[in-house]
Amino acid sequence: MTKRLLIRTWGCQMNVYDSERMAEVLAPLGFGPTETPEDADMVILNTCHIREKAAEKLFSELGRLRLVKEARRQGGQEMVLAVAGCVAQAEGAEIAARAPYVDIVMGPQTIHRLPEMVARASRAGGLVLDTDFPEESKFDHLPEARAQQGVTAFLTVQEGCDKFCSFCVVPYTRGAETSRPAAAVLAEARRLVEAGAREITLLGQNVNAYHGEGVGGLAGLVRALAEIPDLARIRYTTSHPRDMGDDLIAAHRDIPQLMPMLHLPVQSGSDRVLAAMNRGHTAADYLRLVDRLRAARPDLALTSDFIVGHPGETDADHAATMALVREVGFAGAYSFKYSARPGTPAARAPQQVAGDVGDARLAELQSLLAEQQRGFNAARVGQEFDVLVTGPGRHPGQIAGRSPWLQAVHAEGPQGLEGSIIRMRAVSATANSLTCVLKDRSTPLQEQHAA
Repeated sequence: MTKRLLIRTWGCQMNVYDSERMAEVLAPLGFGPTETPEDADMVILNTCHIREKAAEKLFSELGRLRLVKEARRQGGQEMVLAVAGCVAQAEGAEIAARAPYVDIVMGPQTIHRLPEMVARASRAGGLVLDTDFPEESKFDHLPEARAQQGVTAFLTVQEGCDKFCSFCVVPYTRGAETSRPAAAVLAEARRLVEAGAREITLLGQNVNAYHGEGVGGLAGLVRALAEIPDLARIRYTTSHPRDMGDDLIAAHRDIPQLMPMLHLPVQSGSDRVLAAMNRGHTAADYLRLVDRLRAARPDLALTSDFIVGHPGETDADHAATMALVREVGFAGAYSFKYSARPGTPAARAPQQVAGDVGDARLAELQSLLAEQQRGFNAARVGQEFDVLVTGPGRHPGQIAGRSPWLQAVHAEGPQGLEGSIIRMRAVSATANSLTCVLKDRSTPLQEQHAA
């Protein structure tokens, strides 16, 4: 009889990728998917430590699942309850103390050992805790990834970070920077394309630090991926300004498959705060890099990350961030008020910024960023560009897709064109999407695609 597995995933795309791999390694044990915990023989919470109150969210969800687990046990059915991901890595002991009914606590680097953990938990009971950083990469032990059906796909190529930004837990939860060999990445990419993927997003905590055996840096990997037939679009995230080298800038200029959208976190516009964050670059360094990227690819759109209220941040520092945002002009951004992460240097720093001050600064920044995003989308109106069709739209007669700049697109059109790249013209815009029409309504879509 098939066992039922529920995985709830929080956080970044890398967690989504890890959750898919966990489902794959458990499939030989007879686990198939379910959507409800009441039906689940195993529940995995794949956690993220980046967002504020991550631990509180986890323990709240665990409290609800405890009741489900107890109800199943009273009915003669067992549930294996596991916590995975970065919160598990950082706070495994706290989870064990506060939620003794949890069966497995595992870090992001140990998912290849999940079948063994399930067997141990089922046989002996008690907590199975595995938050080690193995000497060998988990990718050396995971089975060959099953190609997921879909027009778009994620592919992890790099994990960990060596930058040790003062506010960030990634070096402590994901470990040092490691890169997968290019041959393994290319083989997985080919399987994804054979299964229907037309767009692949390369993932890494610091993806442009990729240095995989066989191609060197990320630019070499992108060039190799661009040789795969039918792979129409390549993206990557997340980047660090310090690792944006000449070869990668040239790749944005030379490789048409590399989409003109780059997520390049700056975090602050104040040199004083950037130094306190241990970012290793100044605001001027960032602006020069932006100029070089836009010279190489004039249609390049930038998104970024910002943290306001880092310990010691003053009104002048915040004003410098606002000035940088105005000078660069972003197509979108993620912005947050600083919140302390246990074990990070910033958590112990003096001059913590008052909560109401941080709230006010964040509101001001987000207002400007939202205005820029609306402006970027509105500027597409009247332009023609290629849209990757991802499936049907929300309304009858609609198709949905992605622009080169990752905007959601919807247009009237026939169904069954998933994976096609269609020339369209934007006729209206909202803060988050574009309404388009086909470039030539008199030309059949199949002929547009063939052209």
